[in-house]
Amino acid sequence: MTLTATGFDWVRQLVHRESAIVLQPGKEYLVEARLLPMAQQLGCAGVGELVDSVRLHPDPAKTRRIVEALTTNETSWFRDGDPFTALTGTVLPKLLAARGPSDRIKIWSAACSSGQEAYTIAMLLSDALPHAATRVQITATDISRQMVERTRAGRFSQLEVNRGLPATMLVRHFTRSGNEWEIAPALRQMVTASECNLAAPLPPLGLFDVVYLRNVLIYFDLPTKQAILTRVRQLMRPDGWLFLGAAETTLGVDDNWERVVLGRGSAYRPRKGS
Repeated sequence: MTLTATGFDWVRQLVHRESAIVLQPGKEYLVEARLLPMAQQLGCAGVGELVDSVRLHPDPAKTRRIVEALTTNETSWFRDGDPFTALTGTVLPKLLAARGPSDRIKIWSAACSSGQEAYTIAMLLSDALPHAATRVQITATDISRQMVERTRAGRFSQLEVNRGLPATMLVRHFTRSGNEWEIAPALRQMVTASECNLAAPLPPLGLFDVVYLRNVLIYFDLPTKQAILTRVRQLMRPDGWLFLGAAETTLGVDDNWERVVLGRGSAYRPRKGS
C-alpha cells in the first residue's frame, strides 16, 4: 500500500509541527524510502498502511519514530574540510590568546547526527592542544534520540569510518571492537551528547566559543531560520565563531552577524551590541 496524498500531507504537518522541517510537495519518494524499514518491521503492507495506522490511531512512540526517520542524518568525517582547517588554523589560536590558561574552550556541534562531527573536532583538538581533555568541552545535540545514543557510544561501522576518516587518525584514535571501531575513551569524555530540538526553546547549554550549525538551516523556512539564529547567538560568547554549511548564510536572514572569510571558507561572528 503506497502513501496517499492524505497520508503525505499528514506526515508533512507532523514533521513541521515537531521539528519545523519543511517537506515540500514532491518529497513523497523520500517519505516512502525513510519509512519503509519501519513499515516492514511492524508488519505493515506498505508505508501507506503504516501512516494511516498512526494517523487514525495515534501512538506517541510510533509518531516519534516517524519524525526521527525523516530528520536528515547524513554525515561524514571532516565533512567539507574548510570549517575544520579554520578551527585549528585561525579560531583556536585566537581563542587561546583571548582566554585564561584555566578557561575551557566550549564547542557546540548542533544537529550532530551520529557524532562524526563532534569526534572530528575532538580528534583535531586533541592533536593540536596539550591537555585537550581538560581544556575542551564539546556539546553534541540532535533531535533524534537514536542519534544521541549513537554519539554517546562512540562506535562506528567499517563503512562509516571509510567515509572521510584518514587512516592515520583511525589508527591513532580508535580501537577495533568486533565489527566496529570505537573512539578512544579520552576523546569520548570530551563529548557530551543530549537531545535538542533547534526549532524549540533551547535548554540551558551554557555559553559557547564555537558553534557548528552546518547543513541544518536549509531545511527550515525563513522565520524558523531567524528564530534559530537568534537563539544560537544568545548561547554564544561575544567573540564566538559560528560555522554554517557551504550552502548556508546569515546574509538576508539575520543582520546581527558579521561574515569573516577564513581561507577558502567563512565563519560568522555576533555583531557588537546585537
